[in-house]
Amino acid sequence: MVGDGNPVVTGTRIDDPDASTWETATGNDPAGMLVPLPVSVREEQAPTWHHAVILDHRPIGDRYRFLRVHAPSIAVGTRAGQFVMITVARDNDGPVLPRPMAVYRTDLVGGTLDVVYGVQGQGTSRLASFTPGERLLVVGPLGRGFHLSPRTSHALIIGRGVGICSLSMLASDCAARGTGTHVVLSARSREALLGAQDFRSWGIRDLIESIDTEGTSDPAHLHRHLLGQLDEQPPEQIFTCGSERLTRVCTVLGQRWGAEVQVSVEAHMACGLGYCHGCASGAPGTASESPLVCTDGPVFRWEPDTRALAGTSPQVR
Repeated sequence: MVGDGNPVVTGTRIDDPDASTWETATGNDPAGMLVPLPVSVREEQAPTWHHAVILDHRPIGDRYRFLRVHAPSIAVGTRAGQFVMITVARDNDGPVLPRPMAVYRTDLVGGTLDVVYGVQGQGTSRLASFTPGERLLVVGPLGRGFHLSPRTSHALIIGRGVGICSLSMLASDCAARGTGTHVVLSARSREALLGAQDFRSWGIRDLIESIDTEGTSDPAHLHRHLLGQLDEQPPEQIFTCGSERLTRVCTVLGQRWGAEVQVSVEAHMACGLGYCHGCASGAPGTASESPLVCTDGPVFRWEPDTRALAGTSPQVR
C-alpha cells in the first residue's frame, strides 16, 4: 500500500483494432472521483498494537514475499480491505517509519494475520531480512474496508499485482456468504500471479486469470469478455484494486450496469492513523482538506466524473 499518483482515472487509449466496443464505451474518456464510504460498526473499534512474533516468512511467485505473524488482538477486528502499519526495526535500530500493508488473510482461531508484499525499497528490503521467531511492531486494523451490501447477490472483483491482496478477504467473505462472485486476477506473468489457488480454495469458481505475457490482460479484451459473461445478469457491486486501467474498465461496466464501484487506493503514509495528514487523497472534500487515504479510505466509492483533478495524490490501485 505504498505509492503516489492521481486519484482520477482518465485511462489510457487502447490501440487495438478489435476494440471497437471498448472505444465506443470509453470515447468520452470517463474519469472518476473518490467518495468516502460510511464507517461500519466494526471499523469504529480502535486500532491496537502488537509486538507480533513472525511465524512464517518466505518468497512466493517471482517477486513477492508471504509474511504471517501472531497478532490475535488485531486479527480479531480486521475486515476486508483494511490494513496494518508494520515497523521494520530491530531493537538496536534507530527511528523507522512504519510501512502500510494490506491484510491478505486472518485466522481467528490461530490469532494470525497474513500479508503479501513486494520488495521495492529500503523498508521492504529490510523486512525481507526478518526470520521466523523475530518480532515486528504491528498496528491495526486501520482504515475503512470494502462494504459488501447485504442486498448484493452478485459481485465482480478485479485485482492486479499486489493489489490482489486488498481483495482477498472480500472474496472469502463473498464465498462464505454465498454471493455469486466473478473474480479477475491479473499479473505481468503467470509466475507473478497472486492468490488464484487460495481464491479457489475459498469457493470462488468463476475466476479469470488475466496474464500480460499470454495476451489476456488487455482492457479491451477483458471488457468484451466480461460483457459476454455478465451482461445478462450483471453484478450489483464491483470491487477493484491494483491498476488504473482496470479501474477504468470497472468504471465503464459500472455505468452500463448501474453497479456501485469501490476501489482501494494507495498512498505514502507516515502514521496510518490520520495524525500526520500526509496521505490526503486530493479528491474533493471539506474546504480545508481532501479525504485522507488512511482514515477515510483506503477503500472509496468510485463515482464517474468528467472533471480532471490536478495535483499530486494517491495512486488508484
